[in-house]
Amino acid sequence: MTDGLPETNAAPARVGLVGRLRGSARARWIVIAAAALVLVLGVVTWRYFAVRESTDDAQIDAHLNPVAARVGGTVSAVLVSDNQYVEKGAVLVTIDPADIKVALARAQADLAENEASSRAAGRTVPLTSMTATAQEGAASGDSGGADARLVAVRAQLREAEARERLAGQDLERLKPLIAKDEISQQQYDTAVSAADAARAARDAAAAAVAAAQKAAAAAQARLAQVSTSREQVDIVAARAASAAAKVEMARAALEQARLNLSYTEVRAQVNGVVSRRTAEVGQVVQPGQPLLALVSLDDIWVTASFKESQLRTIRPGQPVEIGVDAYGGRKYRGRVDSIAAATGARFSLLPPENATGNYVKVVQRVPVKIVFEQGQDKERVLRPGMSVVPTVITR
Repeated sequence: MTDGLPETNAAPARVGLVGRLRGSARARWIVIAAAALVLVLGVVTWRYFAVRESTDDAQIDAHLNPVAARVGGTVSAVLVSDNQYVEKGAVLVTIDPADIKVALARAQADLAENEASSRAAGRTVPLTSMTATAQEGAASGDSGGADARLVAVRAQLREAEARERLAGQDLERLKPLIAKDEISQQQYDTAVSAADAARAARDAAAAAVAAAQKAAAAAQARLAQVSTSREQVDIVAARAASAAAKVEMARAALEQARLNLSYTEVRAQVNGVVSRRTAEVGQVVQPGQPLLALVSLDDIWVTASFKESQLRTIRPGQPVEIGVDAYGGRKYRGRVDSIAAATGARFSLLPPENATGNYVKVVQRVPVKIVFEQGQDKERVLRPGMSVVPTVITR
């Protein structure tokens, strides 16, 4: 016996106590291990999400290319349907070309007419120049000859005047002598005849001078008139230049008519899917009127609106995981392309204002452009407007 108890009961009591101590130690280690595991998971989770910024305010965007008529007319055929994929250069709509063909024929006729006029005007210029040169030379020669004749007859007039004075002087000397009968009457009559002949010769010379002066004046007038022929040459040359300019205008009109004829076939400028088709056969359209739109699925991107507090670590070039809601969160790879220059509120139609002074701080969102890595959407299943969840890996 020990302390009044049977020895048979003391051993099991010691074994139970040891078991309880061992159980409590094991439980303590389990708790410690679980706490350590939770701590490790917390650290891993924190490190995972600390380098990621995500938002559900994002959607796919793409270029929406409107297709409009470039010439007016009646739609003769619509060769595509809604949601059809077309390649660049494919004919989408045709417009009746009858009126434009008539305009093309008229432009061709106008060009031929203007070219003929230009050739005629061009040939007139050298002919007019040659004629003007010849006329100017002849008029100049006539003027020079008239001036020379005028000089000659003036000299003859001076000679006739001198003879007249000499004959008059001789007659005056003979008058006293005939009165005294110192000379014969015949001698006196001869002197009188000589004086009359000298006077007549002087009158004839004066008349010749007057005629020569008129001839010289007429020659000068003809020379002055011929000198204006140079201006006529300039006028003809200007007409030729005008005709050449009209030829260029006619060529431009012909080229425009040819372009208008080509515009009767409305072609796709990019690869894309037909959308918002409004063109119908028989519809009369005007230049600039929209016919349909092409959505380019070869160049799509994501516009994600991140909170301004998330932009601290976001930079262009960082990788992005893009989950698409329409396909059960299917993941695509991308990268940050650029960050908008202002918040989305600033680009809204009615930007918010705080004119009352009751300011409430609202976290703003900034659009971020994210581009897809090439070759991930070969089936072109991604569509503009689809909601996505982009996750930017900042480190």
